[in-house]
Amino acid sequence: MADVFSVIPASVLRNLSDKLYEKRKNAALEVEGIVKQLAAAGDHDKISAVIHLLATEFTYSPQANHRKQGGLIGLAAATVGLTSEAAQHLEQIVPPVLKSFSDQDSRVRYYACEALYNIAKVVRGDFIIFFNQIFDALCKLSADSDANVQSAAHLLDRLVKDIVTESDQFSIEEFIPLLRERMNVLNPYVRQFLVGWITVLDSVPDIDMLGFLPDFLDGLFNMLSDSSHEIRQQADSALSEFLQEIKNSPSVDYGRMAEILVQRAASQDEFTRLTAITWINEFVKLGGDQLVPYYADILGAILPCISDKEEKIRVVARETNEELRSMADPAERFDVGAILTIARRQLSGEWEATRIEALHWISTLLKRHRTEVLSSLDDIFDTLLKALSDPSDEVVLLVLEVHACIAEDPPHFRQLVIFLVHNFRVDNSLLEKRGALIIRRLCVLLDAERVYRELSTILEVESDLDFASIMVQALNLILLTSSELSELRNLLKDSLVNPAGKNLFVSLYASWCHSPMAIISLCLLAQTYQHASAVIHSLVEEDINVKFLVQLDKLIRLLETPIFAYLRLQLLEPGRYIWLLKALYGLLMLLPQQSAAFKILRTRLKAVPSYSFNGEQLRRTSSGNPNQVLHHMPSGSQITEDGDGIQDGASSHNGINFAARLQQFEQMQHQHRVHTKVQAQSRNSSSSSSKEVQRPEEPQHPPALDMTGPPSRSRRNPGQ
Repeated sequence: MADVFSVIPASVLRNLSDKLYEKRKNAALEVEGIVKQLAAAGDHDKISAVIHLLATEFTYSPQANHRKQGGLIGLAAATVGLTSEAAQHLEQIVPPVLKSFSDQDSRVRYYACEALYNIAKVVRGDFIIFFNQIFDALCKLSADSDANVQSAAHLLDRLVKDIVTESDQFSIEEFIPLLRERMNVLNPYVRQFLVGWITVLDSVPDIDMLGFLPDFLDGLFNMLSDSSHEIRQQADSALSEFLQEIKNSPSVDYGRMAEILVQRAASQDEFTRLTAITWINEFVKLGGDQLVPYYADILGAILPCISDKEEKIRVVARETNEELRSMADPAERFDVGAILTIARRQLSGEWEATRIEALHWISTLLKRHRTEVLSSLDDIFDTLLKALSDPSDEVVLLVLEVHACIAEDPPHFRQLVIFLVHNFRVDNSLLEKRGALIIRRLCVLLDAERVYRELSTILEVESDLDFASIMVQALNLILLTSSELSELRNLLKDSLVNPAGKNLFVSLYASWCHSPMAIISLCLLAQTYQHASAVIHSLVEEDINVKFLVQLDKLIRLLETPIFAYLRLQLLEPGRYIWLLKALYGLLMLLPQQSAAFKILRTRLKAVPSYSFNGEQLRRTSSGNPNQVLHHMPSGSQITEDGDGIQDGASSHNGINFAARLQQFEQMQHQHRVHTKVQAQSRNSSSSSSKEVQRPEEPQHPPALDMTGPPSRSRRNPGQ
């Protein structure tokens, strides 16, 4: 230490920390001159001693004046004196200055910036070895609370950038971890500082910032939602430049960046979502095989954006979705199961447009990867069934198309119908609100006869009798009214002459037995009028309840529609269609006389011409002697089933055993009556309510229905 004091006079050391600027300036010049002489003499030991003295006695001094004026100015002066030989002493010079950047005194921090600025001007590229420490210090100073310190740090930052851009010693590999860590800082000044450095480094041809883009891409996207417009603009500008570079680069790591973009596409910030989905759009076009493992994640980001409130985002998302779907061909790493998982998840989402696109994806995968989809069917089937309750008709129709595609295989077809019936059973609102739409659409997609036969087979053995009755009534109404089932109705009309019609009639009959009115409707449709009359006459008091009368009212109104025009025209030949007339009169006798349906049917029957058949003939038919009617009929007249030469009392026609069918109907109705009585007893004996849909207990004496008068009149003169 004595040698040092002999080199630097005490007055110089004293003036280094003087309050007067001129004295400090002169002292610094003297230190510079002394160091320059020592450097010329090659006495680096004394130079090291001088630097050590300045650091320990001044820079690390507890006195602020010593730190900010003596040590920092002295170290800068020593560096200037060393000139080209300063590099070998930087290990002693720079650390004390860097330590001063975190000093509590803002003036010390200011002079530290000034000192390092002067040092950097001298050593230039040689101080690159301290770049990470200097960058870290500048990052903090950019957000300094003192405006003068910020200004000084800004000047130093510009100089460091100039040095780095011209240096061939800068290591981007060592710098990136520090940059990645700092990208999470929220301070706006720090963010501006970071974006500035990213932009500068990216402009250097020898520095491959694009290769390290995945390390700081998320940070840039995070800045897009900053409250400062300037920061958002700078981050967007940097991202746009990188995206352009990606388009022009032959080698890009799409995978790592795709993961970041997927997360950012779900950002709450609109601008961030738009930028992320735009990048994803470009990646899908450019990524090729690299993106195959990320298809599911990308789809998970795209589908919600299709329903975004911002139109620009929706447009880009739809374009990206179409592009991605066009690429969903068989590939080595294409994970169909992962895509299905995403589609299933989005199918349960809140946005209609997203649910629709999810269904389009499932449909596409069924067409292109049917085997893989069917192997994962258990994972999505329940969700597809629940989607049948979707409030959107478009979604329901698409779900049905997917179901129809799955049901092309017989085992899956039966599974679909079984699950569908199950859903109708557990969710009454589904049958009520969507039943007709679902059944009609399935009939179009999967063949109406096939669908109805399978439904009938399932409902025939349905244990829930109440549900079976409701379901059959719904199916019957669809059968009678839907344009999609016109061919099925035409087939049933030929049940007495066509084996295919006969088989269908018999197939439906078994389950239609759950509802008396459904059976009567089926018989009228199939023109088995004699059997319809037999069914009507087999009804007992318990069968004719409120529900029955409501269904009868619907049937009477349906008889006035174009679908039953053939039946009304047959009434022009009452002599030929005796049993039709008797069946209709039987229905009339069951209706309350004050009801609208009674008046409608009575008006229709009054229009039946009497010239071809008189009341005496009808009376004899009613008494069970149709052969006598044949004797009195005009030449050429015949009777169908009722009619085509079949004698009354014949038990079968065209292979249909009507006696067995009637017995089947009566047995089923007996089960329903027993079930109703059990329910009534249960309600009377327990105060707890049943969870199942139950038939209301029928009154013993329905006030609106006269059970004695009309039937007796019917036996006397049914034509009246």
